[in-house]
Amino acid sequence: MIPTLLGILFLTFLIIQFVPGGPVEQIVNKLSGLNAITETSSSSNLYRGSSGLSEEHISQLNEFYGFDKPFFERFLIMISNYAVFDLGVSYFHNQSVSDLVLSKLPVSITLGLWSFILVYAVSIPLGIKKAVNDGSRFDIVSSTIVLIGYSIPGFVLGIGLIVLLGGGSFFDIFPTRGIVSDNWEDLNFFRKITDYLWHITLPIICLVIGSFAVMTMLTKNSFIDEINKLYVVTARSKGLSENKVLYSHVFKNAIIPILTGFPAQFVSAFFTGSILIETIFSLDGIGLLSYEAIIQRDYPVVMGTLFIFTLIGLITKLITDIMYVYVDPRIKFSSSSTQRNS
Repeated sequence: MIPTLLGILFLTFLIIQFVPGGPVEQIVNKLSGLNAITETSSSSNLYRGSSGLSEEHISQLNEFYGFDKPFFERFLIMISNYAVFDLGVSYFHNQSVSDLVLSKLPVSITLGLWSFILVYAVSIPLGIKKAVNDGSRFDIVSSTIVLIGYSIPGFVLGIGLIVLLGGGSFFDIFPTRGIVSDNWEDLNFFRKITDYLWHITLPIICLVIGSFAVMTMLTKNSFIDEINKLYVVTARSKGLSENKVLYSHVFKNAIIPILTGFPAQFVSAFFTGSILIETIFSLDGIGLLSYEAIIQRDYPVVMGTLFIFTLIGLITKLITDIMYVYVDPRIKFSSSSTQRNS
């Protein structure tokens, strides 16, 4: 995990050194544009005009952002700070990256938690139902519906919902900005809950509609694979009911690949929200923060969020492997020599 983390950070840090339009260049361009405007409207000599900033000023900017140090020295300083979870300060927000990420978490938690709950609450029962009724009209119709939903991009669905239900051209039913109203603090407890749910309805629909197909078909195929095994035939031959066979024998084996994917799905639901969905519905989350940081070349935010996401992702992979062993005793991580000796 540690070499993987360091490798990802190193490659990203290396790549951004060659990306044009860094923070110093952006400041120089802005000041040059301001100087040109000032020069045309005033004869003051406070600005250098079209000649731009002096080399001394540019050197001061490079020193301020730490670009005066060699590449490897800057990388080692960053890694040493990350070791104590010091993610630096944003160039453009004048705020620590940690505080900036924490301020965006409420939106990401809202989108991620509800998406995760709805996808699993709908897809697992639906997948089991489809497996039991494989090839039936219900199976065909439900597959068609979830695959149509999968084929529709979330941002396209979002625009369509705004036009249809968000006061675009037809009905003004759902709000299309933020996760709560401006007067949310003044509402009573019940109205706060309804206002919150009313605001997140359209964004959540856009986020989950494409995920139903993947999880539903995974559940269906996992259960079909178990239903066709010999131990199920043996259980049926003993006179056990279909529900007994399904939930006492098939379920505990078929649910293993779904259960072991819980950690990754749960974490990814929080940190992989659609940037376009956040933009369309004016939701100021981590996805939008990361995108704006890339556009603005806000390198501390880019590298800080990458470090957090990568670290969480690697820990999640480790938890997934541990869960495989915990829920399925047949899996053993032992060396080949140990297996030969045994």
